Amino acid sequence: MDSSRYSRQMLFAPIGENGQQRLSASSALVVGAGALGTVIGNHLVRAGIGKIRLIDRDYVELSNLQRQMMFDEEDVRQVLPKAVAAKHKLEKINSEVVVEAIVGNVTVDNIDELLNDVDVVLDGTDNFSTRFLLNDACFKYQVPFSYGGIVSSRGLTAFFVPQKTSCLRCITKEGAGNGQTCDTVGVISPAVDMISSFQVTETLKYLTGNEQALRNTLKTIDVWYNRDYDMKLNMSDVDCPTCRQHKFPALQKNANDEETVLCGRDTVQIHRKSSISLEQWEVQFAKVASVKRTPFLLKASFPEGIHFVMFKDGRVLVKGTEDRVQARTWYDRYIGS
Repeated sequence: MDSSRYSRQMLFAPIGENGQQRLSASSALVVGAGALGTVIGNHLVRAGIGKIRLIDRDYVELSNLQRQMMFDEEDVRQVLPKAVAAKHKLEKINSEVVVEAIVGNVTVDNIDELLNDVDVVLDGTDNFSTRFLLNDACFKYQVPFSYGGIVSSRGLTAFFVPQKTSCLRCITKEGAGNGQTCDTVGVISPAVDMISSFQVTETLKYLTGNEQALRNTLKTIDVWYNRDYDMKLNMSDVDCPTCRQHKFPALQKNANDEETVLCGRDTVQIHRKSSISLEQWEVQFAKVASVKRTPFLLKASFPEGIHFVMFKDGRVLVKGTEDRVQARTWYDRYIGS
């Protein structure tokens, strides 16, 4: 470790030389490389976290650049997966940090492997189904979970520590959302920066052994309307299936897991296959659609306004509909079982 890189951070008394050494020996899982995830990743590599495992299922689009700080127009032109583009940028910022990029979806099948040997999990996702999966896995394996969510000018964040705080399920019930997303009501980037910075600050406190400084609240802010609330993370709900009953419902396999509506994106993700040959499908789709292939994905655009985005790990984004039945029909018509 080159201590001169972190000299100003080490001058901060709560961190110091010992805290910096602890950071360099730590590892983090960042789930999502979008708005929150890119700011989180930026802060973590600059702080000198030893290893970052980053997973994201999407690719860079022009509309991302307004708030997803790690990307630029060249990433859009190359249609790079967000995880790959973020890895390229993060390694240029700090070559001492090991950055592992995974292009894929977080599922019941891979969550155990993703959590292996990580000290903390940071939430950069855009949906509660994944957050509840992370929450349940973290409490099962006793890994702290740094939660963050953002929409419009509002954001929420909390740092959950198994056996010491309540969990996400205690304060937010499944299905309790209001349906608002960044793709339906918008978002401004300063709100993203603030929430992700809170997430990383609590993470740094924990990893450097400053647990007494943890906020232990669910913080809600609205940077446009100047609102700031803190709700104490009290004892867990006695009926909580995660932190009290240890049933971890999100870790139970569901037959519907292979199809996911990406809220506000006019897209359904279908994940039936374990892998896809992009070269093979480029030939197949060239007969019926406009096709573009990159080293990471294949885009096929049909005259009817439906678009397929195929990834090597077997995922297919059916863009142009949020109707599962219609998406399944198109998938079955051109890809099959």
